[in-house]
Amino acid sequence: MTRHQFHRLSAGNISAFVTALLLLATPLHSAEAQSTTNTAVGKPAAKLTAAQLQADFVVFKHAYQDMHPGLYRYNTRRQMDANFRQLQSQLNHDLSLSGAYIAFAQFLAKIECGHSYPNFFNQPKSTAEALLQNPDRVPFLFRWLGRRMIVTRNLSKDPRLVPGTEVLAINGTPAGKILDTLMTVSRADGSNEAKRRENLEIHGTSRYEAFDIYFPMFFPVREKALSLKVKPPQQGKLDLQVEALTYDQRLAPYKAQIEALRGDKPVWELQFLDDRTACLRMPSWAVFNSKWDWQGFLDLAFEQMAQKNVRTLVIDLRGNEGGSDIGNAILSKLIKTDLHAAGQLLRWVRYRKAPKDLKPYLDTWDWSFLDWGDYARDLKDGFSRMTKFDDDAAGDVIKASPHPFAGKTFVIVDASNSSATFQFDKTVKQNHLATLVGQTTGGNQRGINGGAFFFLNLPNSKIETDLPLVGFFPPGFRPALGKSFQMSVPDAGIDPDIFVKPAIEDIQHGVDSEMKAVLQLASAGTDQEK
Repeated sequence: MTRHQFHRLSAGNISAFVTALLLLATPLHSAEAQSTTNTAVGKPAAKLTAAQLQADFVVFKHAYQDMHPGLYRYNTRRQMDANFRQLQSQLNHDLSLSGAYIAFAQFLAKIECGHSYPNFFNQPKSTAEALLQNPDRVPFLFRWLGRRMIVTRNLSKDPRLVPGTEVLAINGTPAGKILDTLMTVSRADGSNEAKRRENLEIHGTSRYEAFDIYFPMFFPVREKALSLKVKPPQQGKLDLQVEALTYDQRLAPYKAQIEALRGDKPVWELQFLDDRTACLRMPSWAVFNSKWDWQGFLDLAFEQMAQKNVRTLVIDLRGNEGGSDIGNAILSKLIKTDLHAAGQLLRWVRYRKAPKDLKPYLDTWDWSFLDWGDYARDLKDGFSRMTKFDDDAAGDVIKASPHPFAGKTFVIVDASNSSATFQFDKTVKQNHLATLVGQTTGGNQRGINGGAFFFLNLPNSKIETDLPLVGFFPPGFRPALGKSFQMSVPDAGIDPDIFVKPAIEDIQHGVDSEMKAVLQLASAGTDQEK
């Protein structure tokens, strides 16, 4: 299941401001664009005229300049004006559909908002078929260790591409240059470069992954042929010729996992690693489109752990960007007394009523977003406090379970944790409810933009871009139009208590670096108890 789709938010509790990025959204348009054949294999591309693109630009600028609450969170007005001029210049030429897609993606990345991008999962059918489903996928999974592309699973027919192999170049382009280029379109909040880099890994657990989409746009794959320069473990450099995978070939090994969230199958897994240790693997919290009873699963899981007298619980959130309001349900089972959420962020919006001339290009799940009414009365300096959900006092308190978990809890985190999981990680660390192990999370301590969305559908290119409508900022801080927000709050994610740097040797031998560290910590704690 993907990690990059939207949860239809409804509550004002501690994690209500985050937007889930995992819903398998229905395309918002079905109109087909006229297309010609691109020189890259299997890549039909609509040819868009400068006039068409300029018309799209007018709609795009109007929407983001007048409604995006985080446009000036990390940029001054002068900087954003320059970014708009640059985009307008890029669109002042005839472009292929992929060229236009890149231009909008690069602009949106400059906002430094993790919820603003041309969402792969919300594209109309014509765009998805033209850009997102071509036979140009690399035949391996990988992660970035710094600037090094390290294979984690071989999906090619060449047995030499083993886990732990470093890919030095693809079709003659060094891996570092590929990373630098794709970072220009990778989304993240603020200066969280780790999140941008993590977005560009291939995990094989989603219908669409950013590297699969953007790599062939910048570096076209011809005749399905890929030339790799690699360095397998304990060997010299090799030149390999492999065949690119089709969209269906890439998904085949993971189809059941990807489709799980659409049915009634369990999305999570509870494993008992030994008679005193349990691991709750949660690769996604996007269960709102599933018929599965996740609350019942959680209740039963904690009952089973109590019956087995489990002393160590590991909650594995790696690869989990967010989703439904799962965090509070877990927290309630970890606390002995009710927890009052500290430092709740306040909601700010840029408009009271959305511009009428934009409505034909907007879609959403809740049309009340067009008019905040009395919830946004005091529009001053370009912003208004949005008080909707403020009266939901229950959202500030997490009720403790009558029978909380009595053992030691570890949470494995990484840069993917950037929405609901980021807020969970933050609450856990602030309240010393568990030990965080892994890498710095995604998200940003300065707050994010989300909570409510319009899906902006550009009239000519038919490209969809996600437009968050609510900005979340620390209490006592009033944003002002045209000023970047300089705050004492760190422009960063949440650091783990125990940092684990994955090792190439572990990847080669199939060793889970983070889990190994957790079990060592748990063992040391058990020895101390004895």
